[in-house]
Amino acid sequence: MVNNAKTALLLAGLGALCMAVGSLWGPNGLVLGLLVGLAMCGSSYWFSDKLAIRSAKAVEVSSEQMPQYHAIVSDLAVRAGIPVPRLYVSPEQQPNAFATGRNPSNAAVCVTEGLLQVMTWEQIGGVLAHELAHVKHRDILIGSVAAAVAMGITFIASIARWGMIFGGGNSEDRDSPIVGFLMLMLAPLAAGLIQAAISRSREFEADAEAARLLGSGESLASALERLEVGARTIPSHVNPAEASAYIVNPLSGRNFANMFSTHPPTEERVARLRSGSWK
Repeated sequence: MVNNAKTALLLAGLGALCMAVGSLWGPNGLVLGLLVGLAMCGSSYWFSDKLAIRSAKAVEVSSEQMPQYHAIVSDLAVRAGIPVPRLYVSPEQQPNAFATGRNPSNAAVCVTEGLLQVMTWEQIGGVLAHELAHVKHRDILIGSVAAAVAMGITFIASIARWGMIFGGGNSEDRDSPIVGFLMLMLAPLAAGLIQAAISRSREFEADAEAARLLGSGESLASALERLEVGARTIPSHVNPAEASAYIVNPLSGRNFANMFSTHPPTEERVARLRSGSWK
């Protein structure tokens, strides 16, 4: 219920932003903004999983290609009481993973090439259990929509900024460099605030559910430690708007990464898993 409310608010906010930007061009622009907003809201809801997979440049893998990957996920899905999601691999060299989709019946799980190269299958099982916990708790939609909304905000603000420079809006707006500057600065700020609005508690809850599915928190705890090292030392090409979907922040190596972080400290997550507080 809470996640549904957050999703509705995010989509409503995106629609309102489209209309606000369109209003810079008068009544006709307002109508156009409404139409664009409806289109973006609809695509954010129905195609959030496809957008996330495409952004990660991931490819779907079959059980013949990666039998152990499929076997682990199938076993965990049975334990969690959810359908088996589609499985993908991203070419990213940084070890990481994410889940996406609007509900358990339309979910997908993606791991990176880097994760497959540096993790044991026991550790990979811990990571996959965490991602299936997100699927089970139905909180992957809110993260996916938030990412799409954040990218939409940046895109819309860019259109508005260039539109005012090259003929959109009223003359007062076009002649004011302050307006363009505010658009430039506030777009990424708004996107960051939306990402930060996603509760970090969902990561703790997914960790705890993963430990319960596996009967132990150790495999996920050791995986998180290795993931954190990789995130800090191996550059990632992940779109900042998509970062909140990953099991650890893929942009941890960047100076600004913690400003609007939706991930709790990895050390705290590991400590909780090893303390047995998830039982």
